[in-house]
Amino acid sequence: MDIIEIQTHLIDEDTDQPRYQFGEESLQELIESISELGLLSPIKVRTANGGRYKIIYGNRRYKACKTLGRPTIPCIVSTVTDEMEIYLEQIAENLTREGFSPIEEAEAFNKLLTDPKFSSSTKYLSSKLGKPESYIKNKCELLKFSNAVKKLIVSGTDIRKDKLTEDQLLPLKDLPMEHRDSLALIMARDEMPVSDVKRIARLFKDSGISDGTKSKLLYKSGHELLETWSVFEHNKKERAKAAAEPKQAVKKDKPEKSSDVEENSISEPVLEPSAGSNENLGTIETIQSKLLRILEALPAHQPLSPEALQSVGSLPLADKDQLLNGIDTLIDDLEKHLADWRAVKGLANN
Repeated sequence: MDIIEIQTHLIDEDTDQPRYQFGEESLQELIESISELGLLSPIKVRTANGGRYKIIYGNRRYKACKTLGRPTIPCIVSTVTDEMEIYLEQIAENLTREGFSPIEEAEAFNKLLTDPKFSSSTKYLSSKLGKPESYIKNKCELLKFSNAVKKLIVSGTDIRKDKLTEDQLLPLKDLPMEHRDSLALIMARDEMPVSDVKRIARLFKDSGISDGTKSKLLYKSGHELLETWSVFEHNKKERAKAAAEPKQAVKKDKPEKSSDVEENSISEPVLEPSAGSNENLGTIETIQSKLLRILEALPAHQPLSPEALQSVGSLPLADKDQLLNGIDTLIDDLEKHLADWRAVKGLANN
C-alpha cells in the first residue's frame, strides 16, 4: 500500500460522505497534535477529473492540515471506483472513530437502504459491516424523531441533562409523533433513566387512556409521569383483582360470635358511599384514580375569544339569566374542587 504526498490544493472533500459533524474542540486538539507531531496517519483518496483527488476518509485530518497551511498531505490513493464499495468503506472507517454520531450512522444506513443508487438490504449491510441486523434497524429508528430531538442524541449510555442516548429513545419509537417527540424532550430535560422511560412509554401505549388525557400528561415532568404510571398500574391491578374475586354481600344483621362461625365464611365489609356520592355501591375510590378521571373529563383550557366575550352583551335577558346561573354553578363546583385538591396537595407536600 503506497503512500504518496499530494498537494493540499488538489484534494477535495467528499460532501456525500457519511460523517459531516466535526466538533470544534476535537478539531482544535487534532490541529495542535499535527502541529507538534506531524500527521501520523495518511488520509485515503481516489482520483477525480482534472487531475484532482476526492477524500474517501480522513476529512478531519485534511481540515486540520489545511488550517495549518501544510502544502502537501500524505495519502493512500484507492483504485476502487464502485460507489457502493466506497461508501461502505467510509462507513466502516468511521465506525472505528470516536465522534461518529448515532444520527450520522442512521442516515448512512438509511441512504444505503433507500437510495436507488445503492438499494441495499439490511442483511447485506450486516454481512459487509460486521454489525447485527438489529443494530442497523435500531439506528434507522432514530430517524423517526424530529430534528429538535435528533440534535440531542449522543453516543454512549451515560444519562446527561438535555442529551439523549439511543437506549432512552428506542422505547418511545412506536408512539404517535405528537407524544413521541414531546416525551423525548421531557426525558432529556429530566435525565430519566432507561427503565423509567420504558414505564412511561407503556403508560402512553395503554389503550385504556384516552388521547386527550395523554396530551394533558405531556405537561407533567418526567418524575410526575413516573408517579402517574405507578398509580395507573396499581389501579389496574386492583381492578383486575376485584374482577377476579366474587363480591361478598355485606351482612346487615349483627354478626355471630366467631366461635359459632367458620373462619372462611366471614365476609369482608364493603364501604358504603357517603350521602350525595355518585359512586357505585361497594366501591372504594382512591385519590389517584379520581384525579385521573377528572383530568380525562376536563377539557384543556382555551381562552375565550374577544368575539365570544363581546357577544355576551347582546344576549336577551332570559338567556343572560340562564348564562349567569350556569356560571354560578360552574364557579361553585370549581371552587369546591380547588379546595379539595389544594388540601390533597398540601398533605402530599408534608
